[in-house]
Amino acid sequence: MKDAISPKQFHEAEGVEDWRVLGGDGATAYFRTPSFATSAKLVQAISALAGVDDQRPAVDVRHDGVTVRMISFAKDYAGMTQRHVELAREISAAARKLGLSADPSSIQTISVIPGATSRAEVMPFWRAALGYEPRIDSPAEDLVDAHDRGPAFWFEQMEQPRPDSGGAIHVCIWVPYEQAQARIAAALAAGGRMVRDEFAPSWWTLADAAGNEADIATTTGRD
Repeated sequence: MKDAISPKQFHEAEGVEDWRVLGGDGATAYFRTPSFATSAKLVQAISALAGVDDQRPAVDVRHDGVTVRMISFAKDYAGMTQRHVELAREISAAARKLGLSADPSSIQTISVIPGATSRAEVMPFWRAALGYEPRIDSPAEDLVDAHDRGPAFWFEQMEQPRPDSGGAIHVCIWVPYEQAQARIAAALAAGGRMVRDEFAPSWWTLADAAGNEADIATTTGRD
């Protein structure tokens, strides 16, 4: 894709300190707001930016703030572009004009990861059950919500089934790199255990007392 950039290049660009790239959800920023009316003003300001319709950022308004996500999808690419850097700067500037500040520590996204020895056998079931569709750049591995509301599903290719149940599902929690160690420490203190850390800092796999697994994941080390 023209003007594609890596997560590392995005983070190294000037003026994007409010933003973090989280896995398949692209660059994300969270702006705290004192009221719904103020949140609406920020959304209106974003909608007025030149060229914003070409990028179509995902904007989520909640009781305490506004989350903005940006990513581009094509058949051969999913990720950030130079235009996202420019738009991130403009959105941050619009927030500052309203007296709003970003809180990167509150950013995260969730992915669900079913495992199977044959992706092709299980994906049709999940597509039907969820009402999802294949992701344009990786249709044999990923299903996504066409309305961009629910978490993405990535289907992990397993070499062999688990002996107890055959399948396996765990969640991936994408966080900013600087938040990863605190999140891991909190999970361990809450009764979890470390399962795998050889892929750090890209991800750490933890498990609860029953053996259910969760990845704490970052984009660091993936370029």
